[in-house]
Amino acid sequence: MLEAELFAFLENTAEAVFAVQESGEICFWNHAAEALFGHPAAEVLGNTCSKVLHGIGALGTDVCQEGCAVLRCAKPASHIPNFDLNVTTRSEERIWINLSSISYLNRRTGRSLLVHLVRDISAHKKREKLFSRMVAISKEVANLEEAITGAAPVVPLSSQELEILRMFAVGAAAPRIAKALGISPQTLRNHLHHINQKLRTHNRLEAVMHALKRHLI
Repeated sequence: MLEAELFAFLENTAEAVFAVQESGEICFWNHAAEALFGHPAAEVLGNTCSKVLHGIGALGTDVCQEGCAVLRCAKPASHIPNFDLNVTTRSEERIWINLSSISYLNRRTGRSLLVHLVRDISAHKKREKLFSRMVAISKEVANLEEAITGAAPVVPLSSQELEILRMFAVGAAAPRIAKALGISPQTLRNHLHHINQKLRTHNRLEAVMHALKRHLI
């Protein structure tokens, strides 16, 4: 396939795509890339990724720079893993993208290109950050609650309730526990409901973790 044919194929894809030469200059930039990054193709062609995107990795290190590591990895035409990148748009907004790379060799000319397929993951990153914050807050609340109420449950667990938690803690399934204790599945569910009430937990996993943390089992 010629480069012109490749670029014609990629031009109208819904996914943002751009390609760079071995020297690092951008040589293709489709309409979806224009929409995502805000730069028209005429503005970026011939420039390097570092000048256009100013990409920063998940650890805060510069990824888009002269002598790009991704370009070096692509030279042997080996597999290049996809990765997340924080980049700058034309309006100076920072967005998160996921970058997949394909090494392309034009056998007629011997010229190599690196084709980048881009997905906007900014919304996913925001949800990730929000979830991490929620987890941190919940831990703070749990620690505060323990400091106020102490480590003991509000109501002591019965010996059978403790046995149920021990069996769940070692990975036993609910049907096996009900059979071992000689109770019905509904009775087991009732016990779990009472356990959660006593430990002030919301589900089986939380109850087991709570009991382990407080050395009840």
